[in-house]
Amino acid sequence: MPNAMITGWGKCLPPAALTNHDLATFMDTNDEWIYSRTGIKQRYISHVDTSALATLAAKRALACAGLKGSDIDMIILGTATPDTLVPNIAATVQAEIGAECAALDINAACSGFLYGLGLATAQIRSGQYKRILVIGAERLAFYLDWSRRDTAVLFGDGAGAVVVEATEQDVGVKAYELNNDPEGREILKTTFGTQMDRLDAESLDFFLQFDGREIFKRAIAGMGGLSQKVLTKLDMTSDDIDIVIPHQANVRIIDTLISKMKIPAEKAFKNIENYGNTSAATVPIALCDALEQGRIKPGQNILTCAFGAGLTSAAMMIKWGERVTPINECDEELPACDKTALEIIEKSVKYFLSKAEKEQA
Repeated sequence: MPNAMITGWGKCLPPAALTNHDLATFMDTNDEWIYSRTGIKQRYISHVDTSALATLAAKRALACAGLKGSDIDMIILGTATPDTLVPNIAATVQAEIGAECAALDINAACSGFLYGLGLATAQIRSGQYKRILVIGAERLAFYLDWSRRDTAVLFGDGAGAVVVEATEQDVGVKAYELNNDPEGREILKTTFGTQMDRLDAESLDFFLQFDGREIFKRAIAGMGGLSQKVLTKLDMTSDDIDIVIPHQANVRIIDTLISKMKIPAEKAFKNIENYGNTSAATVPIALCDALEQGRIKPGQNILTCAFGAGLTSAAMMIKWGERVTPINECDEELPACDKTALEIIEKSVKYFLSKAEKEQA
């Protein structure tokens, strides 16, 4: 049975960064308040659609693997913020990279990339496909109510992608677990969908809602529980883990998870300071950063885990192959952006602040 090995990786962040100091210009907050509670210093706001972020990340992953779009057998794109619901945006990426293959979106929220990587692994192990492109891409600024400090400071936009190929080597995805906790379905959600009445303007006023305390508790239980199942399945212990690449939602969640699993703190990779929570894109972006920083070495055991709305959760053990540098580089960039992050969100900020004032009057 072939193994599923990651042979290419790429990320895409829009150029406009929104700092904590920027948020403080229209919100009752400051850098110290946000950073001490979340570990976040800035996040990026996209001036292009989710599919554009996903496409560039995909092209960079393909170049890294030394492949063309036509070499790909399947595209799996994890996102909760697609440009369009019909058709899926995996089809948009497919057209942009010149692939002729199966293409689908999946929505497992922040666990979407690992769900996709698990599905890709199963396809490769079955012998159905040999090369699969897995992407996590989000434009979460779309959902944010900028008058709500509890959510507006947390999220950012971005995309990450990997190419997974069949190999007979003893490397790649060794085991994974996927789960969903439906009892927590209501604590992290948005009302966007066909339940909205498109003829009633008020029903179109949606935003991201969540219960932070419940999410904290369930996130640690979900990621920790599935991670332990993966270790047990492989007859491994936490001592066998070389690096942990967790979902980047909140630094306190990461620290608590690592502590409860009795994993040395230095083994946890964190980049939330620079990006905020990019949902399905956090794990592939972090994977790219870890490789760029030399944190991933050939043959290492990488534990990665995530949780998201649903409440979904996922955990996976990856044994890295020999190559830790790209075969080729992609020199493409996103279209130029002539606005600051504050200018991009200005209209939305004014709307939500005005709405909040009216509700308080």
